[in-house]
Amino acid sequence: MEKKYPVPPFTLESALQKVQYAEDAWNSKDPVKISKAYTIDSEWRNRDKFVNGREEIVKFLSDKWKKELNYKLKKEYWAHTDNRIAVRFEYEYMDQKGNWFRAYGNENWEFDENGLMAKRYASINDLPIKESDRKFK
Repeated sequence: MEKKYPVPPFTLESALQKVQYAEDAWNSKDPVKISKAYTIDSEWRNRDKFVNGREEIVKFLSDKWKKELNYKLKKEYWAHTDNRIAVRFEYEYMDQKGNWFRAYGNENWEFDENGLMAKRYASINDLPIKESDRKFK
């Protein structure tokens, strides 16, 4: 059976590690690699989109990074329980017209016993910024 360490139940140390692994994976902008951290039938809510399963995750992320250029993400641990982790995050990107944005949000994650994320619920807001106001370069 496929496993993604660390696995639940999470300690503070293993939850922090899981958050860092997620940040690193998303900053790779590799949809296939990222999708392997999720269960085959993973359930997402991302803004107003509902995504189910790895195939849809790959398509969603591929489409995302065609529109969100120069993407750079920072995740921050917020809380955890046995098999759940909450994070806050912010990321910056440029749209196809050259406008810069910073997105702020919160995610709630639920993992299966193998450390794969079964559920991901993300609430995200975008704020237009000047290129000179970027934090993540």
